[in-house]
Amino acid sequence: MTGPAGVTALVLAETVAGSLWLLFLTPLWSEVRRGFFKLVGAVLLVLSASMWYAVSVGLVEGDDAGRWSLWLAGALTILTLAWVVLMFTAWQPAARVVGVVSVPVSAALLLAMAGTAEGSSVVAALQLFAGAAFLGAVMDGLLLGHWYLTDRGLTRTPINRTTTALLVAVGLEIASLLLGGFGPTGDDSRFNPLLTSAGLAAWIALGMAATTALIAVMILAALRGQRSSAVQAATGFFYLAVITAMTAEFAAKVRFLP
Repeated sequence: MTGPAGVTALVLAETVAGSLWLLFLTPLWSEVRRGFFKLVGAVLLVLSASMWYAVSVGLVEGDDAGRWSLWLAGALTILTLAWVVLMFTAWQPAARVVGVVSVPVSAALLLAMAGTAEGSSVVAALQLFAGAAFLGAVMDGLLLGHWYLTDRGLTRTPINRTTTALLVAVGLEIASLLLGGFGPTGDDSRFNPLLTSAGLAAWIALGMAATTALIAVMILAALRGQRSSAVQAATGFFYLAVITAMTAEFAAKVRFLP
């Protein structure tokens, strides 16, 4: 993959994968109402379909890893569509099974995308998995914060767990950025020149990741309040975290592809 479409595909794949991991590999199924899974599923379906299209646009002819990425992106989108549709039927347990199946497919997609990287595939895979944890935590945290407005009886356990996941993911993200280095990238007229000169993209990514870390600490502090407004304040901080985390990943992935 290459170009802005390839970068967009990487970031969207990370977001979908990380969100799926937190959605189906944590106890959320027994903690929140099924409407939350419908909400998140609808959002992820749009992101997954967009990711599939972005992969097809950024695909480089003759690139085996890119071709696998395209096939797996399609498979993930179809699986996401399947479990979202099932959530609106009486077969919701089946929706959960299909959702769990989509988790390893999303991991396989990231591994395939790692093969499209310019450098080491191992380092690329670590960067993609760290980015998935990072973006998944902020996306699920934002949607979960909004869900508290409709489910007043929901305990703080889910959002506290998501905040903890974000704090851990920020550390992984910063480590992966440092692992990727800070050298300049080649000139490419398809990107802003500020991102492709003097390694500025890497510094922007690191700065945005550090800002997200600060926001995560503020979310944690806000959730220590006992009033319902504490969750609303935390949700506002999650909005900021989505912006800074997305900026960090887009800047980081400019250096990722050939």
